[in-house]
Parts: sequence; structure tokens; C-alpha cells
Amino acid sequence: MALPPLPSLPLSLPAAALVLAVLAAFLLVLICVIAHVTAKTMPHEDAECRKGSAPNIHDPATRELSVVVPSYNEENRLPVMMDEALDYLEKRQKQDPSFTYEVIVVNDGSKDQTAKVAKEYCKKYGSDKVRVISLEKNRGKGGAVRTGVFSSRGKTILMADADGATKFADIEKVEEGLKNLRPWPEGMAISCGSRAHLEKDSVAKRSYFRTLLMYGFHFLVWFLCVKEIRDTQCGFKLLTREAALQTFSNLHIERWAFDVELLYIAQHLKIPIAEVAVNWTEIEGSKLVPFWSWLQMGRDLLFIRLRYMTGAWKLEAKKCN
Repeated sequence: MALPPLPSLPLSLPAAALVLAVLAAFLLVLICVIAHVTAKTMPHEDAECRKGSAPNIHDPATRELSVVVPSYNEENRLPVMMDEALDYLEKRQKQDPSFTYEVIVVNDGSKDQTAKVAKEYCKKYGSDKVRVISLEKNRGKGGAVRTGVFSSRGKTILMADADGATKFADIEKVEEGLKNLRPWPEGMAISCGSRAHLEKDSVAKRSYFRTLLMYGFHFLVWFLCVKEIRDTQCGFKLLTREAALQTFSNLHIERWAFDVELLYIAQHLKIPIAEVAVNWTEIEGSKLVPFWSWLQMGRDLLFIRLRYMTGAWKLEAKKCN
């Protein structure tokens, strides 16, 4: 009577390790290929301002400050932010008549009355001080900010969220951070508002799951893209006009992770960056969906690194007209 076949022996430990290493290498190559093939080789057309269009980032500055406010379905939160910002800016202008400003609200394809609310401020303060740019389709926060930046007239350009989570008067803190970076190489510098000093308090208020997601995201930012900045996501950043031109001209990411690519570009262009603590309060109505938004950002962080590493995206110095 024939004996039953002996069971196959499992792979030895060295052989199993080799198989896993080969599979990991194959997976990495596959991800690199996907990242390269699916990359947009050039930023959107608005990154190349057409000659003769007015105004645009390539023109000389005609204001001291431009404030860009990306807004998507913000009819309820926008008025609080705009009232606070314009009250501050008007008082500052009265104290110093040489100080000129503009606020650019970019309506990012909103489905509510965001555009109508913003236009009321145009009527109240004049279209020279408050402008509204409406995008037909939602492009994401990064796409909205980029549109506003490329239509700005300021010597310095401030990104400010429509929810008003950061006290607008803290602009003086990021301005001081910018000044402390002088002398600016080729007129370029960036000052980032930061909530890193509030991290312990925020962890105490968050669920374990959201805290885990936060730390995971911070690790990926540090490991893949930006090591020197603790808080890349605070939506309160001040850039010199030249720094805005150089960074946003090379920007590809249009959704939540655009801040990371912006700072990644800045570091590779050797633009000095300051990180300044600002007051910040969490405002209800966030558009960030914890799990899926963090998952999307994680994917974007990996693709940022891989696409620049494989040459799918390249950094190019831009020149003013």
C-alpha cells in the first residue's frame, strides 16, 4: 500500500525573508511607476499668468498686503472671519495711510451663498479692497489658494482660512517672523503660523483614533517631505511676492496636502522659512473628514516624494515679466 505524500516543508527563514524582500521591491517599483504615469507633468494653466491679464503675480506689487481666503460652502463662517480681518486692516490703514491691502475671496465652486456673502463685502469696502473670484468647479483648497495668489497685487501674500480659526491680528506675529529672516535671498521668505505649541491640549480633547491619525500624518510628513516644520497644515502663512511666485508656480497638489508640497518646494529652492506660534481655536463646520481626508493626504505625501524623486515633477525657477 502506497504511503501518503509527505507535507511540503515551509520555506526556511532566509528564503522567506528573500521572498518578502522581492515582493516589497516589486511593490515599491509598481507604486513608483503608478506615481510617475499618473502625474500631471505641469501645473494647471493658471500657474502661467497670461501676459496682459490683470492683475497677476508676474506684475510688480501695487499693494502692501494681499490676503487670500479660500472658501467652500462658507456662507455661515465667512462673515465672522471677514468682519475681524477687515476691521483690523481698516484700523491699521487709518494708523498708517501708506499701508494698502486687498482681500481676495476665492469661492471654490460653493453650492451655498458663499459668493453672495463675499460680494456684500465688495459693496461695503469697494472692489479695490475686496475682490471675489468664483471657480465653476470645486478644485480643492490648494487650487483655490493658488488662484488667489496668482491674482494678487501685494508685496506680501497671506493665506487665511475662511473659518477664522486663527486670530487675524496674529498677522503681526508672522510678519515679525518674516522680518527676522532678513536678508531674504532674492526677495524670498515664508513665515508659517503654527499650532504646535497647542498640541498637548488638542490631544487631550481628541479621540484616540484621531490622535493616532494625527501622529501618523506628522510622521509621514517628517519621513517623506518636510523635516524642519512641526505644523505644516496651519492655514495662516505669509509669503513674500517672489516666494509665492516660485512656490505656487511649481505646485501640483490641489487638495489638503498642498501645504506640504508648498513647503517641500520651498525647502528645495532654499527659501528661508520661519515657524511662528499663533492663537488658534477649533471652529465647528470643518470640511475635513477624519479618516478619508487623512488617507487622501497620506497618498498625496507618498506621491509628492515619489514624483519628484522619479522626475515626473521638476522644480523650475520662474521669472517675472
